[in-house]
Amino acid sequence: MSSSPPQSAPAGHRAGTGDRTGSVELRSVSKSFGGVTVVKDLDLSVEPGEFLSLLGPSGCGKTTTLRMLAGFEQPDSGEVLVSGAAVHHLPPHKRDINTVFQSYALFPHMTIAANIAYGLRQRRTVDRTEIRSRVSEALDMVQMTRFADRKPSQLSGGQQQRVALARALVNRPSVLLLDEPLGALDRKLREDMQVELKLLQSRLGTTFVFVTHDQEEALSMSDRVAVMLNGRIEQIADPYTVYERPATAFVAGFIGQQNFLTGTLADGGRTVEITGGTVLLSEPATASPPGLVRVAVRPEAVVVAEQQPAEPTNTLPGTIAAVSLLGDVLQYVVHADTGQEVLARVPRRQADRLTGGTRVWCSWAPSDARVFPAEAEAEAEAGSAADSAAPMESTK
Repeated sequence: MSSSPPQSAPAGHRAGTGDRTGSVELRSVSKSFGGVTVVKDLDLSVEPGEFLSLLGPSGCGKTTTLRMLAGFEQPDSGEVLVSGAAVHHLPPHKRDINTVFQSYALFPHMTIAANIAYGLRQRRTVDRTEIRSRVSEALDMVQMTRFADRKPSQLSGGQQQRVALARALVNRPSVLLLDEPLGALDRKLREDMQVELKLLQSRLGTTFVFVTHDQEEALSMSDRVAVMLNGRIEQIADPYTVYERPATAFVAGFIGQQNFLTGTLADGGRTVEITGGTVLLSEPATASPPGLVRVAVRPEAVVVAEQQPAEPTNTLPGTIAAVSLLGDVLQYVVHADTGQEVLARVPRRQADRLTGGTRVWCSWAPSDARVFPAEAEAEAEAGSAADSAAPMESTK
């Protein structure tokens, strides 16, 4: 797998103006710790004003990449450029970058306003009037003006996260780095902050580079997502493309959930013969090698019905083993007659109220099947395992 997949620039950013302020570029960057290579010959370009997420399981190299951007780690080789200028030789405070961490690191004895002003005061180049003005502006950005005189202990976790964000933005950096900033929040608050972060970034036009292992965070906020594995970028694209057209079996297994079916290409790559049936593809799988392949089908693409479909292809008979209510979605686990477990997710209002033990047919459209080489099986399983169990990456 190349470490430099195609990186088409997202629409709507400042790239076409010639102004490179806020751009980020990594050129053939590598980093090792104790003889273990964590980032391998990585190339990455971030456009001015873009919201880009580095997404991947623990140990994939995403946090190390962010730390090299921030200046907390030095690359063993390669270059780091910000706004078109090389910065890999500069310490963190010399870079036009600020970082927001999961740990808010607020000074408990200071008011919220004083916490936000701290960095400006340390510079000794900004006068008091300007500091007051910029602190007021930053408080307004994150809707925390009325809490300016409170101490951190008097705020909720979400409010403290807003203060940490304001403290970084008050310096007006060209690039803001965010390292798992929402990880300590409960789910509802995290979802609310995702919306607020995206709206704030869109309003400011500041370049955001966001590190997370949470797919929903990355997909909901980003202009583009770079999915990482073993120190390399597996795929970089807009969220829709990453989800609907994964470039590798790992990406397919890591982003969301997949049903993987093993079979053999037939009919010039137009079909895949699997145990118990035939999978019809919307276009020939010409890129796949002859022989065994893996077919990936999203759970939301699977239709579950008690009646056998008229079209015999892309169908598997089986028995419902479990039914789960996931908010507005019903999830069925179907034990196919082939022995495979098939996962299906159906909008609750559209679903038949099927129960465990019901005989059903699972089917899907040809356009919903993606084909990968069979040797990608371990890669796909690694993605699925990482998806369900990935903790936060070490700050190393």
